[in-house]
Amino acid sequence: MNVVKTSIPDVIIFEPKVFGDDRGFFFESFNAKTFEQTIGLNPHFVQDNHSKSAKNVLRGLHYQIEQAQGKLARVTQGEVFDVAVDLRASSPTFGKWESTILSAENKRQMWIPPGFAHGFLVLSDTAEFLYKTTDFYAPQHECCLKWDDPTVAIEWPTHASPLLSAKDSMGLSLQDAKKFV
Repeated sequence: MNVVKTSIPDVIIFEPKVFGDDRGFFFESFNAKTFEQTIGLNPHFVQDNHSKSAKNVLRGLHYQIEQAQGKLARVTQGEVFDVAVDLRASSPTFGKWESTILSAENKRQMWIPPGFAHGFLVLSDTAEFLYKTTDFYAPQHECCLKWDDPTVAIEWPTHASPLLSAKDSMGLSLQDAKKFV
């Protein structure tokens, strides 16, 4: 597995070695030992989530201020622009964001550690998005950072207004959002 470091050291992209022939392909999508050696933590994933979304749907930027979740995200059908925003107030990269294209074709995965808001924009006609979490979903602790906050200034690859849920359209600015210590 190839490990790609990003401008935010705790956000990591994993590129699997894919073995293919005329029958199809095989790749190792997760290896606890490799993951632990790369991020320095022993992973304990407790929940897998799977969503399907149409083109131009933007989900996020979500996080849980308590029961903070680390997420290992990938796409099994289609393509998304995946984003992580550092909300750790004491971090040198606070308020900065990192992104990558996750697709069924490139089979990349992105590790978004606890303390980050996370979201994605669907670039293909549809996309199926899967992610493992290190803590359970806790709606009472869920928060949403405004997807187009000018302070964060994410460079979303779209000129159209994305399709948002009612909850996501009510996201807070970085200034007003709850932050991690």
